[in-house]
Amino acid sequence: VQLQASGGGLVETGGSLRLSCAASGRTLSRYLVAWFRQAPGKEREFVAGIHRNSGSSRTYADSVKGRFTISRDYAKNTVYLQMSSLKPEDTAVYYCAASSGGIWSSVGLPGTYNDWGQGTQVTVNS
Repeated sequence: VQLQASGGGLVETGGSLRLSCAASGRTLSRYLVAWFRQAPGKEREFVAGIHRNSGSSRTYADSVKGRFTISRDYAKNTVYLQMSSLKPEDTAVYYCAASSGGIWSSVGLPGTYNDWGQGTQVTVNS
């Protein structure tokens, strides 16, 4: 599946952004989908994940729990990451990723995913 990430930008501390991960070529609901981020000089880290099909299972990194929400729009073949109460430490390039065969217990591992979007920059000013 081809993924297109968008929605990044520059915001002030406490602000909000909504990232989109639009898919083409396949039905995204059949994929395990996650958001990762990578700050300069740091490793790529897991942010949030949503299970395939109903998407009833969702999980978040402790650092974003209660502030970020991952969701699906089946009609638009898109997964969103709603980010609120943003902090300077949220500054990073955000990537969406999809896996057709990955298992839920591995949702937080980059190696689970076959397909990656190009990344979108999020910068939070202090």
